[in-house]
Amino acid sequence: MEYTRRRFLGVAGLGVAATVWGSATDLAQDDRTDNRKPNIVLIMADDLGYECLGCYGSTSYRTPVLDELARTGMRFDHCYSQPLCTPSRVQIMTGKYNFRNYLDFGILDREETTFGHVLKRAGYATCVVGKWQLLGRGNNKPGIAGRGATPKQAGFDEHCLWQVDRRESRYRDPLIVENGTYRDDLKGKYGPDIFCQYALDFIERKKDAPFLLYFPMALVHSPFVPTPDSPEWADGKEKANKKHFAEMVAYMDKIVGQIVARLDECNLRKDTLILFTGDNGTGRGIQSRLGDHIVAGGKGQTTDGGTHVPLVANWKATMPAGKVCDDLIDFTDLLPTLAEAARTNLPPNLTVDGRSFLPQLRGQKGNPREWIFCHYFRNAGNQPKRFARDKRWKLYQSGALFDLQADPLENRPVPSTGGNPQADVARARLQVVLDSLQ
Repeated sequence: MEYTRRRFLGVAGLGVAATVWGSATDLAQDDRTDNRKPNIVLIMADDLGYECLGCYGSTSYRTPVLDELARTGMRFDHCYSQPLCTPSRVQIMTGKYNFRNYLDFGILDREETTFGHVLKRAGYATCVVGKWQLLGRGNNKPGIAGRGATPKQAGFDEHCLWQVDRRESRYRDPLIVENGTYRDDLKGKYGPDIFCQYALDFIERKKDAPFLLYFPMALVHSPFVPTPDSPEWADGKEKANKKHFAEMVAYMDKIVGQIVARLDECNLRKDTLILFTGDNGTGRGIQSRLGDHIVAGGKGQTTDGGTHVPLVANWKATMPAGKVCDDLIDFTDLLPTLAEAARTNLPPNLTVDGRSFLPQLRGQKGNPREWIFCHYFRNAGNQPKRFARDKRWKLYQSGALFDLQADPLENRPVPSTGGNPQADVARARLQVVLDSLQ
């Protein structure tokens, strides 16, 4: 197969520019023993920061399945999302920074190319289960109304989803639409179980052909209510309480375990790339213990509390086991990574801001980022927040520079004339990034 490689435009040695995918070059052969393209399972929890998984050092919650996937696969320590759900969903699906294509909350522009389209054109069966939130039904803003995408318009053959054109409950007695039809048999049922069962059935049905299963979970978003494994579930009178958050994290992990078990049962693990992440930081008001530290959820904020998310990858017989990758990753990188894993081309002249980290998944050096960028606003008309950062330094469009090693909560901007040569170099370097992405 041939695969279109990124053409970088160098700016001050940083490679500042979007990818424009044009003519293809040969993709180096992997070490597979057959010609089957890998299945891809991408799971994205809702409102889950990195500090919630045991493999990152959390002691507040039980996540044995994800911890084992990290132990036998790879954990990324520097993966960053957008601070909120819809901005992240648009970015992860299209590979573009929000200033290029984000319209408004709850909207995915139906004209956009997603990883669903890319893999469907490559011969994949495509399915999305869980939370949609991208049609924008009810958004009556001029120029926005009616521009959201249905799952089919976004490239998915099948779907089992909450919040397509109606919202209501996602947990007990859920309102779920399955391939265009609302189910009427879910009284007393638990939404995450319904999504999971559809995913399991899809894997079974499509086990003989390559498939993409995208699972943007409903868990662990508020309201924090009992799960079927909670003592309070049986009486049906559960009330929202933060004490249930840990139970929801455990149930999320349990569902991931069911997906992994079905792949094992179908003898698909060595043929399947599993990726797990979160759409943004943990909800505010939730405090989690990470080693000796307490980490406060920062959903909606541009600090690490709102943007630093887990990324766990597992691909039996292809990935090295027990690896920790320190490279910078942001959500624009998922689309080119999935395309390279599927050994396919992206459409000619498609602008993509991300770069593939598939080589790192194979234990190779790859082409690591030197920076990531964020352009974030929730609703049309809001003033966007923009920053560029590396692992240590973070520069906002406002000119505020933070040393994240010394000040992770961003309480003390580094003085612009403080006689700190390292800060001065970082400020100049990151300003080039901000200036280039307009």
